[in-house]
Parts: sequence; C-alpha cells; structure tokens
Amino acid sequence: MKILVAHNRYLYRGGEDTVVDAEVNLLRQRGHQVWVYSRDNTEIQYLTPFEAAKTTFWSRQTVQELQKIHQQFSPDLIHAHNTFPLISPSLYGVAKKCRIPVVQTLHNFRLVCPQAMLLREGKHCEDCVGKLPWRAIVHRCYRQSLSQTALTSTMLMGQRLRGIWHQQISRFIVLNQLCREIFARGGLPMDKLRIKPNFVESHQAPQWQHRRGGLFIGRLSTEKGIEVLINALDKLPTHVIDVFGKGPLQALVEDSPRLRYGGFQSSEVLRQKLNNAAYLVMPSTGVESFGLVAIEAFACGTPVIATRHGGLRELIQHGQNGLLVPPNDANALASAIAYAESHPDHMRRMGMAARKNYLNSYTPERNYEQLIQIYHEAVNPAPLPLTTHLTHAETRHSRQ
Repeated sequence: MKILVAHNRYLYRGGEDTVVDAEVNLLRQRGHQVWVYSRDNTEIQYLTPFEAAKTTFWSRQTVQELQKIHQQFSPDLIHAHNTFPLISPSLYGVAKKCRIPVVQTLHNFRLVCPQAMLLREGKHCEDCVGKLPWRAIVHRCYRQSLSQTALTSTMLMGQRLRGIWHQQISRFIVLNQLCREIFARGGLPMDKLRIKPNFVESHQAPQWQHRRGGLFIGRLSTEKGIEVLINALDKLPTHVIDVFGKGPLQALVEDSPRLRYGGFQSSEVLRQKLNNAAYLVMPSTGVESFGLVAIEAFACGTPVIATRHGGLRELIQHGQNGLLVPPNDANALASAIAYAESHPDHMRRMGMAARKNYLNSYTPERNYEQLIQIYHEAVNPAPLPLTTHLTHAETRHSRQ
C-alpha cells in the first residue's frame, strides 16, 4: 500500500505524536510506502488571529500541499490523525475530490467535545456528547476562551452538518470500547468505528529485582493530575516521586519538595527509568482515551497506579496489574502510593502480570494485524464477513 499519513503536531510533544511516529515506522518496516504530511502548531505564532481562525475551517495551504502530494505520490489511502487546527477539515475535501479513502484515528474526544478531554472545571463532563455544543461555549471550555470555544464548536458543527463523518471517512479508529460507545452516542456511525489500541515496542526483557520508587511521565498539566499528585504526597512526607515531562505546570513541579523533576527525556532514558521503578503514577483528572504511558510501563513490567475512569479503567485491573483510585481523590492516591511502597512483592507480581498483558495485546505484531485489516476495509468497503467484527481470539478459533 501507498499510505499518506496526515498529522497536526502539538506545541508540547505528547502521546499522539509518539503514536503517529511509531505507526509510520511500523508500516515502513513491513514494506509499505508512507508519505507523512505534517503541520506544527508552532506555525500559529506567525498567523494573525483572523488567519488562525480562518485556517481552522479551511486551509488553502493544506489543499495546495495535499494536491501536490497526490500528483507526486498517488496514495491508496489517507490515514488522518490530528487535523486541528492547521490541517483543518480541508483534508477531507481533497480526499473526496481525489477519491482517496480516509481512515481517521480518534486520539481524543474533539469530535464530540470542543475541549477534547470531556473535562470541565476538573470534573468529567459529557454535556456536549450528541448535542449542540452550546454548553461548551457558555462555560468557555476550550482554553477558557469564549471566542476560541465558539470557533471550535462551530467547526465541529460544520463537519457534522456537511456529513463528513458519515460520507467522507471510510473507517474510524478508536482506542477501546469506552471510546467506541462515547463516539457512537456523539453521532458517529457505529458500523465504521473499529477498536485498535496503541502499541509500543519492547527492546529488552524486564528485570524484577532492585526496583524502587515511583514515576510520573507525561505532560505537566492539570488534566494529568499534577495538583492531585502534589496533594497526595503532602500526606506522605517521606515519599518522593520522580517526574519527567514538560508543560504549563512545570514551575509548580519544580517547587514541590515531594517531586523530583527530571525534565523532558528521550524515550530510551524513560524506558530505563521504568525498568528500575516499582510503579508508575497516572492520576489523570481528564478522561484518558487510552494511556500510552501505561503500556510503556506494562512493556517494562511496571505496574500502574491510575485513576479509575476513561481508558485507564479498561487497561488496568485493580490488584492484578496495578491499582485504581477515584479521580481527584488525593487521599486515595496517597493510600495507593503508601501501599505500593510497603508491598514490594505484590507490586512485583503485578508487574509480571502487566508484562503478560503487553505481550498478549500491545505488541507491534498484534497492532499491525489490526491496522492492516482496517486499511483493507477502507479501501474495499464491501459487505464484510462476520469474522471481521470478532475479536482476534474468536477469529482464530473460527478458522480451526
């Protein structure tokens, strides 16, 4: 296959950017030709507010560049990831004109929530799912800005009214069953929603001895639960958590005596940190659609202490491969961290179970099988046999 991958990169590199790069490498390693079309949010600083707003709805630059790529590369398929704001919905217009099928990965909840994380005032919110997003505008959900929230909401409504979701996208990739249910309630066609989790590559077998302490890895922002973690550690004066990442709350992290800030590190360094840690902490207040860092931890045999909602609730089985706590509950998080520190044998057993979960579900080999199946469905959207909708295990059983 010749695949055009389109992705609007974020100002702060995060899980979505990592997933895109990993999938591109996965496809190239297996012989596919891949052309990556990317734009970067650093471009916004060179645009006037009017130009930035206009680009959110339609980008002449995107149209011209994609048409040129089509002439040079003639892709069989476009795999779109994040298109907001610079690539814009204009990508779908080019795909329709050139008759190229589109697969769209939904890394976050942008299509049903202007704020993208189902989060308002630090709490879970689905007020706009399947409805006109006027509530988001009233509450200024996107960056606490009336104008930016109105702009984003209008863009989403335009996509819906123009039938882009139903008519111009062949398949949607969602990361778990929870996401599938939310997007279906939000108006996306259920028969086009395919579940494919993210994956990571494991470079070495884990070591189980001499693991100590906890880690936080991720964007330093409110929705990742940084303030909750600080409040929890205030109740544990002898405990310190190592923190790696960058974001708007970096100064708060650096000022906390209970957090040891290690900056933004390469994936190789973080993998080694995970191999030596007793547990990873993910106290997200926003709904994680998946939780890529959790899978990184699983690959290293490291159990995860996480919030009991969103995609993390599906990844982590309490007491088996990690511990779950209620969102925004600093007391419960403190208790879980204290338990992890005082029960190293149990944490080690949970780490072994986490490694098995990784090998069963989140390897590159397993992910490629799922991804190429979705691509073939998009390119050949004929009625599908029953086995297409079965799980991998069920499909294998049906062939025996």
